[in-house]
Amino acid sequence: MEKMTILKIKRLLEEKLSHPNWEFTYDREKEALRVEDKETLKGITISLQGVLSKYEQTNDMKSLEEYVYYVREALTSMKMPVQLNGAERHIYPVIRSTSFPTSSNDVPLVYDDHTAETRIYYAIDLGKSYKLIDEKLLQKESLSKNTIKEMAMFNVRSLPTTVKEDVVAGNTFYFVRSNDGYDASRILNVSFLDSYKEKITGTMTVAVPHQDVLIVADIQNEVGFDILAELTMSFFVNGKIPVTALSFLYEEGKLEPIFILGKDNKKNKK
Repeated sequence: MEKMTILKIKRLLEEKLSHPNWEFTYDREKEALRVEDKETLKGITISLQGVLSKYEQTNDMKSLEEYVYYVREALTSMKMPVQLNGAERHIYPVIRSTSFPTSSNDVPLVYDDHTAETRIYYAIDLGKSYKLIDEKLLQKESLSKNTIKEMAMFNVRSLPTTVKEDVVAGNTFYFVRSNDGYDASRILNVSFLDSYKEKITGTMTVAVPHQDVLIVADIQNEVGFDILAELTMSFFVNGKIPVTALSFLYEEGKLEPIFILGKDNKKNKK
């Protein structure tokens, strides 16, 4: 397999995303490539190190194709007219890290604080992709942030949830991977989390390493925390939209980040 570098990743993305209306800007210091539509002046910034890391994990060009698909869909959706009124059933919350931008093209995005590691943004589902809702769109449609929030929370609770179970060293891990773009968002479904809290006999932890997975774990021993840390980091590194490599304790309806200190079997609340 060919040895990949940041510059090779950059060249391949530029080739695969070549379009007469799209232009590229390379930030050498941040190792980031921005793809912007000349007409809308809206675009996507790609972390080339993130793409390279995923490629190195898989040794498969498919990982690069996934980014190409994501960028194409996102840029195409940015040109689509968006309407919230009449599309109430298509509004959902999405989980992002606290490092995620709070504005897009200088327009504030609609969001709420969630944990020390995560924020809740709101999106309108467009089928193959979704668009984050900003303040300008709210004003245009005369809707309040609270109204959008209520719609989104109702809709995420209505999503079907399929769970895969795996037991490792006496610890049970539950994986939600529906691939609908809202797997991490299901962490906001309190009734779902509480249903697991009732049957978990050890320590309940929850993780959202990237947008397309939610992990609930029944930790029965110290080895379980090590497994959880390794598992979460693996998902975090390989996700198209990483959220956080930390896990959370779930106690009395609240999420509290925990930091697991590797193989010495120590854990701290953050």
